[in-house]
Parts: sequence; structure tokens; C-alpha cells
Amino acid sequence: MKKIETVEALREIYGEPGQTSLAKVTAKLTAAYRQVIEASPFLALSTVGPEGLDCSPRGDDGAVVRITDDKTVMLPDWRGNNRIDSLVNIVRDPRVALMFLIPGSNNALRINGQAIVTDEPAVVESFEMGGRHPRSVIVVTINEVYFQCARALVRSRLWDASRFIDAASLPSAGEMTRQASAEPFDAETYDREWPGRAAKTMW
Repeated sequence: MKKIETVEALREIYGEPGQTSLAKVTAKLTAAYRQVIEASPFLALSTVGPEGLDCSPRGDDGAVVRITDDKTVMLPDWRGNNRIDSLVNIVRDPRVALMFLIPGSNNALRINGQAIVTDEPAVVESFEMGGRHPRSVIVVTINEVYFQCARALVRSRLWDASRFIDAASLPSAGEMTRQASAEPFDAETYDREWPGRAAKTMW
């Protein structure tokens, strides 16, 4: 298989980026970018560490991040599986990338920046939800922010309900774990108990 190995070779295939794709990039939030972020309940968080890359889904009941100023957003780290892959990466390498999605909108919004992890009590407590708090908060300083054009979401018809897949036709979380695990794993019990367990540990 032919391997493309230089930027020059790529440019021969793709040419230069269009003016609009460059003009949309800013170093801080505009009013329009603020509005998009405040409407987004979901993002993908990408981090990098010595072992490689990680991409983690993050969601919330409302805006997934809090905007504190034109250069800063905060992302609470709600309950999960305690792998803390993203957090481990950030404390060793602050580079992060965020991609925000809004159900029904075909535009995505992206932030590239630098992050820290804090457990400052005043910050953590400010994200109270039903009497519970995140154990830490990711604070992202924005280097650049821009929207991604709609082609990928239009092609995939991501929000088209007629294309939604019946979840029952896919392997369950328990079955995926059973097949991946080197040790015996009770997939049926895991799947049966997960809804109740998740309800108690959502926040």
C-alpha cells in the first residue's frame, strides 16, 4: 500500500484550505461560539500521555461545560469507572481537544487548548447536582476555537431517527466485557444490575 509521508505530498492531493475554514478560527470565544457551547450537553475529550491518546465521552444534564470567561471553560468530572485515563494524561501533558455536539444540529464546535485538573473545594462545590459534587474539575484554557462544517454529520445522518439502530441488536456492555475479559465474567448479571447501579451513581 502506498504511504503518504510528507505534508507536501498531502497538499498535492488536497490543495490549500479555503478562506472560510481559516477565518472561523479564533483564540477566544465569540458570542456565537458561546451560544453553541451553552447549548451542548455532550462533548468528546481528547488527551495525550506517554502511553498514547485517549478520547472520552462527557455529558451532562444541561450544558456540558461552564464558561468562566472568553478563554476558559470548566468541565466537571462526574462519576464514572474510576479509570481516570483523561485525568492521568492531563496531569502529565496539558494538551487537550474538545468536540461539542448538539442533538439536532449538524455543526460541531471544537476547542484546542491546555488543561489542568483541580479539586479546589470552592470550584468542586460550585457544580453541586442533587446534593453531590464531582471529585475534580477540568479547567481548559482555550488556544483556538472553531466550528466544524456539517458534512460529516449530514453524511452520517446522525440525528435522523429513521436511521436509529435498535440497541437490542447490538452486543450489550456485559457481553462486550465477557468477550474481552481473560477471566470468566457474568454478563447477564452485569447487564441486569447496571440500570439500578447507574441510577445510584449518575452524579
